Amino acid sequence: MSNESVRRVDVFFYGLFMDKALLKEKGCAPTNERIASVHGFALRIGQRATLVPSADHSVYGVVMSLSHDDIDTLYSEASVSMYRPEAVLAQLSSGMLVAALCFNLPLPPGPNERNAEYATKLRALTHQLGFPKDYVASIR
Repeated sequence: MSNESVRRVDVFFYGLFMDKALLKEKGCAPTNERIASVHGFALRIGQRATLVPSADHSVYGVVMSLSHDDIDTLYSEASVSMYRPEAVLAQLSSGMLVAALCFNLPLPPGPNERNAEYATKLRALTHQLGFPKDYVASIR
């Protein structure tokens, strides 16, 4: 089956997997990258990043299209195998809404848990992607 005929699923990434080059290093072939946000969630960083429900917040990220095999490959790694898919409605920078999968931890880190190294890398990536300055600054 050719790569073009493989069914692809939109996935909303909000952590370091927003880096298309990183996904390619992991053997994935993401396509159709689009800047987006998801309302009703806040970013929480412990040892890893996850989203937690929060009515007054929005999280910025990137929607990419991946094959089911790519998703299985990506989330079979021990460091992220505990993440579970959830459906979200992502608003693209164009204003269009798209349904996407979003992978989150079933048990989020506590509000006082921190990973300064991860947060520093994520701030740099969100700055590079051109996310709003107040959002970039809020990543701790």
